[in-house]
Formats: sequence, C-alpha cells, structure tokens
Amino acid sequence: MSSVAIVGAGYVGLVSGTCLAEVGHTVYCIDNNEEKIKLLSEGGCPIYEPGLQELLDRNRKAGRLKFTTSINEGLQNSEIIFIAVNTPPRDDGSADLSYVENVAREIAQRMADLPEGTFRLIVDKSTVPVETADKVSRTIRMAAPKGRQFAISSNPEFLREGTAVGDFLKPDRIVVGVENPGANPMSRSEELMRELYKPFDSPLLVTDIRSAEIIKHASNAFLATKISFINAVSHLAEAAGADIKLIAKGMGLDPRIGMSFLCAGLGYGGSCFPKDVQAFYRIARDKGVDMSILREVEKINEAQRQTFLRKVSEALWVVKDKKIAVWGLSFKPNTDDMRSAPSIDAINALVEEGAHIIAYDPAAMEKAKDVLPKEITYAKSASDAIDGADALLLITEWDEFQDYDLDKIKTLLKQPLIIDGRNVYDPIEMKERGFVYYSMGRPTIHAD
Repeated sequence: MSSVAIVGAGYVGLVSGTCLAEVGHTVYCIDNNEEKIKLLSEGGCPIYEPGLQELLDRNRKAGRLKFTTSINEGLQNSEIIFIAVNTPPRDDGSADLSYVENVAREIAQRMADLPEGTFRLIVDKSTVPVETADKVSRTIRMAAPKGRQFAISSNPEFLREGTAVGDFLKPDRIVVGVENPGANPMSRSEELMRELYKPFDSPLLVTDIRSAEIIKHASNAFLATKISFINAVSHLAEAAGADIKLIAKGMGLDPRIGMSFLCAGLGYGGSCFPKDVQAFYRIARDKGVDMSILREVEKINEAQRQTFLRKVSEALWVVKDKKIAVWGLSFKPNTDDMRSAPSIDAINALVEEGAHIIAYDPAAMEKAKDVLPKEITYAKSASDAIDGADALLLITEWDEFQDYDLDKIKTLLKQPLIIDGRNVYDPIEMKERGFVYYSMGRPTIHAD
C-alpha cells in the first residue's frame, strides 16, 4: 500500500484522504488551519457528510489517517502529494489559483530536506483550469533544489456532496492525467497512480494531463447545462398547462439522455457548478473558443430563483408582515453546504420585503447563520417552523420533508399554502387534500 499526503483538509481533501485510508493506504491530511487539524485529531469533523465520521474514526484509530499542519511531515513520508486546496472564483469568473501556487512553492522549498535523487509525484486534485499542471511544474522546478526528482499529475475529483463517500469508494470512473500516458516502459507517475487506485473496482482512464484537466470542467459544465435546459423547458410546460416531471420522465427513459439532472426547480448551487461554469467559460474565451452557451446556462439558473419569488408574491399577494416558513437551507440535501444556496437569494428578498422568516434545515442552520439575515428565526424542528405560518416554502428536498405527514402540515399552517421549489409533492394529492399548491413547471393547484 502507498503512503499519501493531501494538502488541504477541506471537503475534497478530507473525503479523498479518509477514503484512501479506508482501502488501506497511509494518509497524511495537511492543513494550515490549526483549529481544524486539532478538531480532526481529537475525533471531530468540520463538515457534514453522511458516512464520513465513521470512516474518520475507524482510520484514525487504525493509524492509517494522520492530521498535521506540516507539509514537510507529509513530504518526508509520502511519495504521492495531492494538492486539494480551494480555487475560489475571482471577480472576472476565472479561478483564483493563489492557494495552489503557494502550496507548490512550499513543496518545492521543503524538497531541500529530502535526499538528492528522491522522487515525488505532485498531483492536482483541486478543480483547476487546463494548463495549471504546467504552471505547478514550473513553480516547483524554479523553487526546488537541484537533484530533486518530481513529476506532475492531474486527478480530478467527481464527488457529489451528500454522497461523496460512496462516490469515492465506488466511483463510476477514475481519471488520471500523466506525462506520456501508455508509455512503454510505463512512467513512474502512471505506475504510482495505478497502484494507488488498484483497490478500486472501476474503470481507470489514463490520459494526458491537459485532457484530464478539461474533463472535470467539461463534466460539471455539461451537468449544469442539463439542469438549466430542463428548467427552461419547465417554463414552456407551465405556460402550456403541462407537467414538467412527466416530460422529464419521458425524456429520461431515452438511455441517450437519462433521468439524472432532469429535475426542474430552483436551479443549481453549491461550491462546484457556479464557479466551474464561470471558469470554463473564461478558459474557453481566453483560448478564442466561443462557449456562449454557458452564459445562457447561468442566466436560466439565476432566473429560476426570480421565478420562485414571483410565485411567492402571487400566492401571498402582500409579503410584508407575513410569517413564512422555509424548509431547507443548504444548496442540496444531505449536506450543510450553504455556498450559492438558492435559499440565500430567496430569504434575502423576502426579508427586504418585510416578511418574517422561520427557517428549518436538518444540518445547515449553524452555517446558515453566517450568510443569512440576522432577522430570521431558526426553528428546532420542521413542525415548529410551520406552526402558525401563512405559507410554507420548500427549498431543499430533504427526505424528512418528502416523508412529512401532509395532513399535519395542513393542520399546523395558518392556511394550507405551499410553494414548492423542488416539486416534491404530487399535485393531484395536494388538490385532494385541499392545499393551494405552487410548484415549478406544473399547473398551480387552487383551493376548491
């Protein structure tokens, strides 16, 4: 088994490191945030991700998973060093690679403590623009002492928040970019990466480095496009009195299309799709390639949130002084991630109009307090949130909400009014139970 260092104990680095330890590798998770490393060392977990805490506990106790603030410690003990730091968007939409550069430079400088002739493989795990590996290589080559051997690889991640542990342990594909892929004899880089992923029963695609870098951005941009396409169709469906869920099902039964990401609603959010769509557009533009389709993808996504707010205004007429319950704050279920969450735009707009917001989320309320207006109230349960409310807004489709007793909702609400941003409920059933029900891309149900 290999010994691996992962610089960056954020979402990608922590999940990746923990799962690599789970299959038997020794992993050093490195982060310059001392409080985070202390928390992890003492058995805590800084993020909510189903199944992660159990794996952290097991592998930390087994000695396969170590936490440190020292890049040097990881570099001394590991032949493979992953860079998994944040690449946030800049004002122009391009990726901020300053964290990647800083780590590359520190790795190079710390190579002075390695014996001459020692080989290290530096792997970009962060989502980065094409040609980033070239820049990382140049930075290390300029800053490292002579006689130190290294190579660069790209290994994009395809983790979905809420299912990341399963995604890593049972991936649908593993993509590895190396110099001279398929060379005979096999390069040291390819040999190391193949050995690292040997415990995983999944297709392993070895490509050149630049192709691997593009694969991640192209994949996320395509999925975001699929979401925006079905949201655009939802407007046509609603205008024609059709049902977007039935339309999506009819489309998705075609194996060339598939059902995944054909759910009309409030659009995409999170840490990946918004910034990756922007970055991919910028990358293409800088290369003289027209990717204007991605601008339309962004416009449709932003418009969905305004569409939802118009439904709220139509349903309530006057929003000011109304008590409005919000179920779901995180950008998707099974995560506490609030980055680019649709709830932020919706709640900010409603608070500005004078609404009283009572919000509930199974996992994200603590993080929500950092990004939502101070005026909102946080409920202890889904029931507390809707008790006496003028309306219920369903923004994140947690299982708890999908399984909630509809009769109880009707009893607790001041009036049986639901604006469903995720099409969780069946319009026919809502009509039978006497609800006024607004959803996305489907006819509105009015009380008899």
